[in-house]
Amino acid sequence: MKFSVFTASTPEWTPEEAATALAGQGWDGIEWRITDQADASTPGFWAGNKASLPLTGLEDNLDRIARITADAGLEMSGIGGYARCDNHDDVERMLAATARLGGRQVRVTTLPLGTAEWGGEPPSGISYPDLFEQARRDFEWVAERAAHHGVKALVELHHRTITASASSARRLLEGLDPHHVGVIHDLGNLLIEGQEDFLPAFQLLGEYLAHIHVKNAVWVRQDDEDETGAAVWQNQWATLRGGQASVLAYFRALAAFGYDGWVTVEDFSTDLPLAERTADNLAYLRQVAALAGLNVATPAA
Repeated sequence: MKFSVFTASTPEWTPEEAATALAGQGWDGIEWRITDQADASTPGFWAGNKASLPLTGLEDNLDRIARITADAGLEMSGIGGYARCDNHDDVERMLAATARLGGRQVRVTTLPLGTAEWGGEPPSGISYPDLFEQARRDFEWVAERAAHHGVKALVELHHRTITASASSARRLLEGLDPHHVGVIHDLGNLLIEGQEDFLPAFQLLGEYLAHIHVKNAVWVRQDDEDETGAAVWQNQWATLRGGQASVLAYFRALAAFGYDGWVTVEDFSTDLPLAERTADNLAYLRQVAALAGLNVATPAA
């Protein structure tokens, strides 16, 4: 097992600073966030993120990304793309870029629910069966193009999308080549929607379980109530140690399943300064992995 960091969660660092800092702390790899984003006066996870790389002009930056990664002595655990499955032009670009970078696998996002506000857009109102049928056609095409480029396209389990659970992702990809499509199982997202018992979910995904994202969250009771006087709860991101999900139980399930691939951290908590947060996360993951009996890559000298 190897550990990496998704640069969505390192907004205060430039790509060079992120790679240097993570390598110095002993991380094995990095997962680059590639997307066009809004500017912000203060770097944030989703806007003004200094460690993100723009999709616009991506092809002209590939050599730079590869050089930054290699110079730091890091591997790429994958590419954190945001190209949606129905945007074939951008998906094709991300697949080609992943192949050129040697990144092996890249996230391709699925469709938001018809009831979900997404990307600043109002809910589409499209029914789930229609969205699912469209996405299935798209992923049949994605699987073919991923095979052409010799990479794997990954579906992330994400709340408010058509693939919030392992069951829905397996249904979407059923029958497609698991060498070229797979699933990112995400501990934190599943606390919000889609939670299924860890080991059975891994077993259900089988060969389609390709990658692991780890973050944590909590549900917090709000001060207001709904119109019936009932309590209102809201999810918030939390530290790996402080969230509601047991990372230890999660790793023990991974060990029981036999998973030995990448675990990528995307910690969106802000309790600790960034450098302390990433260093503590690595120490904690190594501790948890040892308790779970997982084989962890030996840090470089």
